[in-house]
Amino acid sequence: MASGAFPDRFLPPDPRVEEPYRHTPRVALRVAILALLTLGLFAILFLRLWALQVLSGHRYLSDALNNQVRSVPIEAPRGSIVDRNGRLLVTNVPGTQVLLWPSDLRKRTGRDTELRRLSKVLGVPMKTIVAKIKARAGDSLTPITLQVAVHKDQVAYLLEHKDEFPGIEISQTYLRRYRAEALAAHVFGYTREISAAQLKDGRKCYVRTRSGGGARKYQAADVIGQSGIEAAYDCELRGLPGKTVRTVDSLGRPTGAPRDEIQPVSGNTIRLTLDISLQRAAERALRYGIGLARADGHWAANGGAVVAMDPRDGSILALASNPTYKPGVWVGRLDPKRVKVLLDPKAAKAANYPGLDRAIDGTYPAGSTFKPVTALAALGQHLVSPYESLPCTGEYVVRGQTGAGQTFKNWDPSVNENMTMPTAIAASCDTYFYRVGYMFYGLPGNLGHPLQDWASRFGIGARTGIDIGPESGGLLPTPEWLQQTFTKKSDPCCWQIDSLWKPGDSIQLAIGQKDLLVTPLQMTRFYAMIANGGKLVTPHLLGDVEAPGGNPRAPKVLPGGTRPWALQKTGVDPAALAVVRDGLYGATHGTNGTATSVFGSYPVAIAGKTGTAEKVVTLPGFKGLMDQSWWCGYAPADSPTITVCALIENGGHGGTAAAPAALKVFEEFFHLPGVYVPPANSD
Repeated sequence: MASGAFPDRFLPPDPRVEEPYRHTPRVALRVAILALLTLGLFAILFLRLWALQVLSGHRYLSDALNNQVRSVPIEAPRGSIVDRNGRLLVTNVPGTQVLLWPSDLRKRTGRDTELRRLSKVLGVPMKTIVAKIKARAGDSLTPITLQVAVHKDQVAYLLEHKDEFPGIEISQTYLRRYRAEALAAHVFGYTREISAAQLKDGRKCYVRTRSGGGARKYQAADVIGQSGIEAAYDCELRGLPGKTVRTVDSLGRPTGAPRDEIQPVSGNTIRLTLDISLQRAAERALRYGIGLARADGHWAANGGAVVAMDPRDGSILALASNPTYKPGVWVGRLDPKRVKVLLDPKAAKAANYPGLDRAIDGTYPAGSTFKPVTALAALGQHLVSPYESLPCTGEYVVRGQTGAGQTFKNWDPSVNENMTMPTAIAASCDTYFYRVGYMFYGLPGNLGHPLQDWASRFGIGARTGIDIGPESGGLLPTPEWLQQTFTKKSDPCCWQIDSLWKPGDSIQLAIGQKDLLVTPLQMTRFYAMIANGGKLVTPHLLGDVEAPGGNPRAPKVLPGGTRPWALQKTGVDPAALAVVRDGLYGATHGTNGTATSVFGSYPVAIAGKTGTAEKVVTLPGFKGLMDQSWWCGYAPADSPTITVCALIENGGHGGTAAAPAALKVFEEFFHLPGVYVPPANSD
């Protein structure tokens, strides 16, 4: 067929249509839109590739390199703790720890298999490992500490099978060593890895070092002080960690020698005001006092506290609490059985709460050791004169408007004589102070609450400010406190009566009973005030902070600029103090003194006061009142350099348990033995 036989068209003719197929405007528009979309997609891909390779190339290159380079922290040796004479009390020993980098773990079932094997090798429960990994889900840059104080056999096994445990790293660490074991456990406290709650606080720690130091937030995996001196001066003790850089492969295994970038800086040394020899004597004295109480028939005597303080500046010389524990139980891997009495409420109760620091956080009625507070308040309000005689009888009866009477008994029912204030303090006459308490009750309402006001001046009812904790402020009862405590909701049957301040409240407060609660440290501070001439000290354990090597850096200055030896004036009349001091000397040397048999023959003149405080006690098979045995005082009587308070829980009379325990502390302090003669009759 000739080339021109067909017309110029691209489709054969179709008898069903009038014209052949052609590009219509609608089809052309669709093709154009499709072409534009295709070009747009290619443009987006091009721009994205350009952004990744050109604009962000350096960042992704750095991330790639970081997958090969790992920054590993180097733990700084924690500072030591020494006593006032430089004797080493707390230090470090080298140890081995196993770290886990979760990002290097195998995936899926391989991950679970590895974790189960680690659990068996290290003796760490599987659920504990999983919980630690979950807690760090958002932090892939900090390793997890699986176990510390790892045995050499465990280390050898992990090293021999390192290919089977990707993400595992074995490194050296420092373990705390408490050289005195259980001695001063509540003072030293302990260290553990920071908790999630503590980390969430975002607290900063200003680390002081020889090079100046700097502020640093606590980081995950930091080991910090959790109680006692370890917690109070954590920033001083912890030092600055270093950092080393390692090259690793895709499984996290080192592929080259480590490169040290920053060397750690050791923590500073804390020098305490504590005398470890006196501390040892105080803890022995507690056990001695408890033994005396039990021998005297007080079967429930099972704890107590002793505080020894320099009354001139508030330096704590000894701070003992019984029962106690060994802070070493917190070092390394935890033994659930050993820490159960510190963590489990039921176990702690059965063991009489060994984690409780009774010296600063245990509260008790003060009993007759409070009578000097009442005496100073009465003299300050001019209710009685120092040598005015008041009856000291076997009982004191207060009659109400209806004529009905309430009887308050003396601890010595046979006494019947008039006494001056010094004599009443020496003999610990309850009925003398009942009368004084009733005088306070009778004062006009516009004067407020003078007895409580004076007690508050002397630090009763408030924390002392000691530099470790937790510390209780005790309870100084007032009419307002009664109204807030006994309400229609809390006391539906009797609130209208119980919320009223009645004569008996003032009468019993005058002898340190009923609702009053104090700590042994509060009473030591009060007697230190009597000893130093009327100034309230701030108890403290910090002597100074020293750079490693023993060079003093910040002597006798607490963080924040607080000076521990700062004295607070109480406004007490020196003449009133002299009267009370005369009575306290009579209590240990007078013919009717409640502790003359204990202290009267000691070569150094000791002044102080016994106390027998009734407290409601709940014990297995018993609930009722038991006597808390107290003695507080100071020596030498004419120029005091030490104040001591001793408390024996459920120990009976103050002269039979607490006073002999206090004598043991004085014997160590003065290096002079004494002779204990049991009192014939003692408050």
